[in-house]
Amino acid sequence: MTTVHHAPAGTDPTVIGAASGLLGQYRAAPDEAFFASPTRTLLAEGVHTRVPQDGRPLAERVADTLALARRDGVEHPLVVGAVAFDHDSRAELAVPARLRVCGALRDDPLIALPAPAADRIDWDVRPVPAPEAYGAGVAEAVQRLRGGELSKVVLARTLELRADRPLDLPAILQRLARRDPGGYTFGVPAGGGRTLVGASPELLLSRRGTAVVANPLAGSVPRSADLGEDVRRAAALLESPKDLHEHAFVVDAIRTALAPYCRTLDVPERPTLVRTAAMWHLATTITAELADPAVSALELAVALHPTPAVCGSPTPLAREAIREIEPFDRGLYAGMVGWGDADGDGEWVVTLRCAEADERTLRVFAGAGVVAESRPEAELAETSAKFRTFLDAAGVPR
Repeated sequence: MTTVHHAPAGTDPTVIGAASGLLGQYRAAPDEAFFASPTRTLLAEGVHTRVPQDGRPLAERVADTLALARRDGVEHPLVVGAVAFDHDSRAELAVPARLRVCGALRDDPLIALPAPAADRIDWDVRPVPAPEAYGAGVAEAVQRLRGGELSKVVLARTLELRADRPLDLPAILQRLARRDPGGYTFGVPAGGGRTLVGASPELLLSRRGTAVVANPLAGSVPRSADLGEDVRRAAALLESPKDLHEHAFVVDAIRTALAPYCRTLDVPERPTLVRTAAMWHLATTITAELADPAVSALELAVALHPTPAVCGSPTPLAREAIREIEPFDRGLYAGMVGWGDADGDGEWVVTLRCAEADERTLRVFAGAGVVAESRPEAELAETSAKFRTFLDAAGVPR
């Protein structure tokens, strides 16, 4: 029987050290999951029940797993973990044997303490594809876009890194969380003894009761260490026709996907800015009220995913272009990671700024949205800047 223990703080953000304490207790074990958001911090240990991989729709499999856990005596069961870019193909989700929950990392003053310094590691780094091949892929996508076949396609690339010693994944997670404590930080099993570690800036969808929030990001520019230049870049992003065009695809797609489920739907006319330590992003906070309270956060997330922010538009043609141009399987990258409970509440974020890791290797991912106005060198620079979030946390030199 699962026992669910809450951290001493419960969800009270005034108790100092609860959230950072859970972060410090994460060990990246094969049956352990950590997830932190602006609303809560979760540490799950052990496995009560895994969500099966049996070909049924994901939401159905999860609902049945949660119902089974409840019948087995779990008082408030939830699943936690990651879902692949192709959500029909793979999901690494489980009801934990032990769960501790407390308030948000950003509300814990101790999160401001420095993270452990990165080890000095001799890294072997191999880009897949090579930079010139990635640029050629962007150029090919632009040709398709200008021919009217597509409106947008997101092309990703990876860095495959091998270390000369075992990796300290909990320390990498500490550095990611302490750098951007207001974002979404995760360390969850990735299957095959691997771990998915990252810090995403993008909420795909959350549900609490009948209140729904989505916060799509699309359109980005790297931050600058110079304050004046950083402000100039942010202001230029807000007025960039290319980035506003790209952002509008995502917002329109989410509006269309959510509308059938919602009694009310509020979509701001213009995006705002979200900043991370490495990037500025255009963001729109979409809020809605469910028409049917039986529809779960995961059902809604599956209806949205993949958005044009990680795939493109129209979705079937963008998926086909990704399969033809990208020389690797995305796996869990650009999927979704988070939690969902038996009452239908949950938080699912887009799996970005992440790596799949084992004892000595990291596979780091980054992508960029390609539209007809895109230039290969600009998309290469954008993905390079996005890599830095994870590479800095891992201690990979610039």
